[in-house]
Amino acid sequence: MTITRSILLFVLAAVAEIGGAWLVWQSVREDRAWWWAGLGLIALGIYGFVATLQPDAHFGRILAAYGGVFVAGSLAWGMVFDGFRPDRWDVLGSGICLLGVAVIMFVPRSPG
Repeated sequence: MTITRSILLFVLAAVAEIGGAWLVWQSVREDRAWWWAGLGLIALGIYGFVATLQPDAHFGRILAAYGGVFVAGSLAWGMVFDGFRPDRWDVLGSGICLLGVAVIMFVPRSPG
């Protein structure tokens, strides 16, 4: 259950952060209304809170692992919302990042 919860929280964090950054991008770079940026800032704030819900108590570990989720999630977001098509190196790189997430978050550790 802890692994499932952690994965779901990472996905929620990615949607909030990447979606928030995308909304700001749309407002500034794509000439959308100013309130798109406002919604983006709210989403980015939500991301900050979601990260605190992770079962692991170590800030550095959570943010380091989330970095890998961010990489893969950003590519996926670009595919869905901007028509981006990753090449094999994008896919390989994001796979390596997700493997890093699994190592950082889910390998058994000795107490201490």
